Amino acid sequence: MCGLTGILSFSPSKWPVNESILVKMRDQMIHRGPDASGIWIDKELRIGLAHRRLAIIDLSKEARQPMCSIDQTIQVVFNGEIYNHEQIRSELKDLGYKDWITDHSDTEVILKAFQEWGINCVKKFHGMFAIALWDSKKQDLWLIRDRIGIKPLYYAVSEKRIVFASEIKAILSDPSFPRKVNEEAFFHYLSFLTTPAPLTLFEGINKLAAGTLMQISSTGETKVHQWWDVLDHINHEPEIDEDLVAAKVLAELKKAVDHRKVGDVPIGVFLSGGVDSSSNVALFSEGEQKQLNTFSVGYDKKQRSVQDELPYARLIAQQYKSNHCEIIITSEELIKFLPDMIKYQDEPIGDPVCVPLYYVSKLAKENGIKVCQVGEGADELFWGYSSWKIFILLEKLNRLPIPRFLKKIGVKSLNCLGLGTKLYTEFLRRASEGLPIFWGGAEAFTEKAKREILSERLQKKFKHESSWDIIKPIRDNFESKSLDKSPLTWMSYLDLKMRLPELLLMRVDKMCMATSVEARVPFLDHKFVEYVMGISPNLKMKHGISKYILKMAVKNLIPKLILNRKKQGFQVPLDDWLTGELGNNVKRKLREFCSKTDFFDSKGLEKLISRGSNRQIWYLLNFVLWWNEYIQDKD
Repeated sequence: MCGLTGILSFSPSKWPVNESILVKMRDQMIHRGPDASGIWIDKELRIGLAHRRLAIIDLSKEARQPMCSIDQTIQVVFNGEIYNHEQIRSELKDLGYKDWITDHSDTEVILKAFQEWGINCVKKFHGMFAIALWDSKKQDLWLIRDRIGIKPLYYAVSEKRIVFASEIKAILSDPSFPRKVNEEAFFHYLSFLTTPAPLTLFEGINKLAAGTLMQISSTGETKVHQWWDVLDHINHEPEIDEDLVAAKVLAELKKAVDHRKVGDVPIGVFLSGGVDSSSNVALFSEGEQKQLNTFSVGYDKKQRSVQDELPYARLIAQQYKSNHCEIIITSEELIKFLPDMIKYQDEPIGDPVCVPLYYVSKLAKENGIKVCQVGEGADELFWGYSSWKIFILLEKLNRLPIPRFLKKIGVKSLNCLGLGTKLYTEFLRRASEGLPIFWGGAEAFTEKAKREILSERLQKKFKHESSWDIIKPIRDNFESKSLDKSPLTWMSYLDLKMRLPELLLMRVDKMCMATSVEARVPFLDHKFVEYVMGISPNLKMKHGISKYILKMAVKNLIPKLILNRKKQGFQVPLDDWLTGELGNNVKRKLREFCSKTDFFDSKGLEKLISRGSNRQIWYLLNFVLWWNEYIQDKD
């Protein structure tokens, strides 16, 4: 796991690559790669690549980046891991590639794979990755993001050049780059708790979407191509014996976990005490000679808003005899961490789980662990969210033969009653317009509520826009490609396309890498995703039980107490935190920001504060703190 960055000038005689700026960009990401650094600039000063290394596979000096092909025609930097690199290396050797610089570096495999198969080599890579590759023969730069979007990759294109990096702060190291808010991205942040690709909150900076690659010529011509979409790879399972399906789920998940054991450093598991992380521990432990390291996070005192999950984590740790470590977070630590959290995020990530993720990663690092497996993705694949049952019911109601005009009358009536910002009003509005009810597993503000909180200027600017504009292309693709058009399959697909890569996986990457720890995601192994997306909906939710087939798959590995308990997820005691002096400070910060900027409406903000909606207050706080850190007095 590492941090990459680079610059490609479209006219090196006018705008040559500046080495000092490239070094500064690179070293903004020391936390992503504290073990080594590298830089390469071509003789023409046309292109420069730089890298920070977190050494995990092949710890030798020969495996450092940027890495150059033996014939000096290809340069590469990459962030991530290619889990099947040994198999690809063997295939390349059979094809005649005999001269190898490294013993088992996956970076060198990328180089030679590109030489043999061109850009189609990415289809052979089994892993998580963001890659920047320069082909000097064709004078082409390739930027590539993995199928699921586990690793981030940002870029900024101007008439002069393209600048790219694993983190936005690296791009911002260029003093000539203006810092301005992308207001369209802000509008959508209020819906999704994050900014959907290709947008970021910085005007002029974009991020590459999951499963896409970009080709940039030396003259600045760019082409973007979607190279992977799960709907193109689903083999729908027939209605067969659920025991057989459960057995295959277990076998495929075991493969995914085993793939993520690859490396030359100690590997641990984040353990929450839920089904997902407990499954990771159970499967990781199989066949292991060394004691497994597990890490959990809890909170001080008795919290009203969350259940203490540490006893469940300890139960699994005891069963599998792991070396188990815990950390307890206090509200005081939260206050101290907030400024750093904002810096590490680059742009607001509204999910408060960023806080415990950082501290559990820090705990792993302090115990000598560089890599940890995490449980992201299971809920989206196996329909683990309790709220999804409500959406299913709503979709059934939406399909009843009720004329749309009656639904529209209902919406108008609710608006007249002052209930326009309520979720049920928004759901009825969507139904009245023939839209799906589900717009993602994490909605911050409804369309009506957004307009209540926005300033008059922004209300006018976005009068005819909606966050459906972001979702519609995903929906169109789903309607044209998916054989199973059930609401649950739509919900899985939408979250795979947006919530996971832009929110959940982004928070994991940013918080783990802040502590120089790599996170690996077995449930999002692309082969496992392709298989699970083809399983009959009737087996994913059965008898009202969410994640039914997953629970059947791991029932002999996990205690019934954990298997059958009500899902809580990786929760944060936000309501407890945002009380007392901390809550007063947050409200004061929001009001101060509102008075000196033109983003929020003061009356709308006061309504929000008076309602005591702590989660929405947290979402706004993230934006305010980000603005203070990255934008204020810096444009």
